[in-house]
Amino acid sequence: MKKYTESTRFELGEYQARVDDRLSAWADQSIVERIWQKDHTLWSAEPIPELVDRLGWLTLPDVDRGVLDRVDAFAENVRSDGFTHIVLLGMGGSSLAPEVFARCFGSSPGYPELTVLDTTHPEAVRSLENRLPLGNTLFCVSSKSGTTLETLSLYKYFWGRASEQSAKPGNQFIAITDPGSPLESLADERRFREVFLAPPDVGGRYSALSVFGLVPAALIGVDIHKLLDRAHKATKKCKYSDPDEPPAGIVLGAILGELSYSRNKATLLTTPSLNSFCEWGEQLVAESTGKEGMGILPVVDEPIGSAKDLSKDRLFIGLFLEGENDGGLGDYLDELSGLGHPVIRIGLKDKYDLGREFFHWEMAVAAAGITMGINPFDQPDVQLAKDFTKRIIQEEDQEAEQAEVIAETQEVSDSDALCAVLGDWMSRAQRGDYIALQAFLPPNSAIFEALQTLRLKLMDRTRLATTLGFGPRFLHSTGQLHKGGANNGLFLQLVDDPRNDIPIPEIGITFARLIRAQAIGDYQALTQRGRRVLRVNLEKDLITALELLQKSILR
Repeated sequence: MKKYTESTRFELGEYQARVDDRLSAWADQSIVERIWQKDHTLWSAEPIPELVDRLGWLTLPDVDRGVLDRVDAFAENVRSDGFTHIVLLGMGGSSLAPEVFARCFGSSPGYPELTVLDTTHPEAVRSLENRLPLGNTLFCVSSKSGTTLETLSLYKYFWGRASEQSAKPGNQFIAITDPGSPLESLADERRFREVFLAPPDVGGRYSALSVFGLVPAALIGVDIHKLLDRAHKATKKCKYSDPDEPPAGIVLGAILGELSYSRNKATLLTTPSLNSFCEWGEQLVAESTGKEGMGILPVVDEPIGSAKDLSKDRLFIGLFLEGENDGGLGDYLDELSGLGHPVIRIGLKDKYDLGREFFHWEMAVAAAGITMGINPFDQPDVQLAKDFTKRIIQEEDQEAEQAEVIAETQEVSDSDALCAVLGDWMSRAQRGDYIALQAFLPPNSAIFEALQTLRLKLMDRTRLATTLGFGPRFLHSTGQLHKGGANNGLFLQLVDDPRNDIPIPEIGITFARLIRAQAIGDYQALTQRGRRVLRVNLEKDLITALELLQKSILR
């Protein structure tokens, strides 16, 4: 076991020499210093957009602490005004870091409860609304571009509901966005309670330590000064090449880059309270590296099966919170290491070390892009599914656009046909592939557990790595890798027929129509790229349908 820093341990086996050579070469080439100099030639010979204007994340931990004082004062004002709930409306980089804070830290005594809403499924929207004391809820509309379809749809629905109860609904809304965005203008026109503007040179998935992450954190009582102090210490240790003790983020980047051609499925595992960090890391890794026919597949929340059955294309990364029962994670990683799998162990003294890890992982992915020869700051293939979705929504006659997809959709109620198409779909799997479950379903705990059981059965049947994403959330996360990465995925798209639909004010469509268009749009984008995709309609009784699907896999 090799130690590079006090908080990390690496068991890389046959890959150790390659990583050491990479780190030595990077030290000779002053790679760390050149990253801080924002030298675009590390990733591209030309100073292309979404590279030269996307490196502001490097200095986020050095933010003027007066900005943090303003955020803290606002959070205290929200608490003193009696708000008991915060609902963050956002997608991808605007929602994943806030969810880490909500699930990892929870709310401090006396602070509101934070819920992240990043689904357009009508049953999920209605379920949340039924739980909310609407008059005591603050809505945080979060979007870098200010044009995110899902975010604006959710905003317009809850604005309509708040307007029914208050003559000044703007008092219940704040915005987090880039300067000059349409959302900033909207917030001004409708007199939102507050608007927080983020640095425009920071991409969404690198924005955890900007106001996109810090404002929601402060609203639930997280000490954002302490969080940034940990990140700042990480930046100080990550500014200079040191061949004897290379910076932790650079080491992780060297490993991810060197192993991306043979061990390109990075499985993230944590002790219980840190689990939400994996979903943030999933977007960062997948959307940054999954392009130009390559990529690192982050595997998150995969059910633990037999270590002996795992394919030899895996890298395992474990995050441990000091003092927390690891539930056997350490022993599992020992077993994996003993079987020849490369293993990384990262220790956190307390939850505020997440500030350090946000920065380390951002640096790592940026560095991995150097080895892989890609731009880790763009997302060129995300727009494809958006364009298909927009066309479906805007066309007056949708039947022609959707008829072919609907005809190819397998109904779960036809069990014999379902078994046949599942068998054919799984028979197309090859060594080195992975399976992605794409669930355009309500993301509740019962459905999640049923999908996890389905993943385990697929693992047992195929011995492939599996991923699970709820739509449309994954479109802003792993969706880039699905379409822009290597053609080594088998995609199982699961849709339903929502029982109760909800109109979206000011837009003229319903949530069921929106999520249906998003599912069809992504299906079309995948098939255009030649992906192996099977679409199954679970209809209305989702748990029963998922149980039938599980049985069909084993037939």
